[in-house]
Amino acid sequence: MMVNTSQRSKAPEIMDDFSMEGEILRDALDKIAGINRLLGGNKVTLEGVQQLLRKDRQQKQESVPEREIRILDVGCGNGDMLRTLADFAIEKHLKFQLTGIDANAFTINHARGLSENYENINFLCADIFEEILLEKEYDLILCTLTLHHFKDEEILTLLKGFKEKSKLGIVINDLQRSALPYYLFMALCFVFRLNSMSKDDGLVSILRGFKKADLQRYSNQLNLKNTSIRWKWAFRYQWIIPSI
Repeated sequence: MMVNTSQRSKAPEIMDDFSMEGEILRDALDKIAGINRLLGGNKVTLEGVQQLLRKDRQQKQESVPEREIRILDVGCGNGDMLRTLADFAIEKHLKFQLTGIDANAFTINHARGLSENYENINFLCADIFEEILLEKEYDLILCTLTLHHFKDEEILTLLKGFKEKSKLGIVINDLQRSALPYYLFMALCFVFRLNSMSKDDGLVSILRGFKKADLQRYSNQLNLKNTSIRWKWAFRYQWIIPSI
């Protein structure tokens, strides 16, 4: 029997236990980041960042933004997306101030260790629902393979908060929920020798992922304007929500 992807799964992921720590978690974080990078996942987020920065420059009629761009990466994992952004900023002579947030202290400490050569990256161990209530603002807020960890009502709360706290916009990069990526991921687990936690969580992640209609429904419920939802390889959606 084919897997049912008609509705988002409510099954928990092992990694959602924020007290988890140890080598199994470290291995999972690094392999998830490596596979995402290999399949072009970081590029999907980076393209979204570039699009919102271009829109900002066009409105201000600037060739290159002179000011510092503050970026928050929600559910930053081992910090791989932030290091990608930092390298991009160096290449393009941009000023990025990058912050990664995750609720797992072990994950944050691992990300700090991997990012110690980047002076413009800092990490915060905190509950994102509490963070968005604080008097802080960012230019861009990113969610790469993070939004699917939340229930529908939580997603609406987060997006409303992100919209209020981001001056330029939000970039969502998350999984497409369908049978094909589900079964292809099974093969990927064998090729990359993923541990059992990574395999089980990865399959649940796909079943907790999204169809385009889900993202459009969130947009309508929050009355979001001028959003862009595009299917991207490998089986994911790039959802850009401008604030400007």
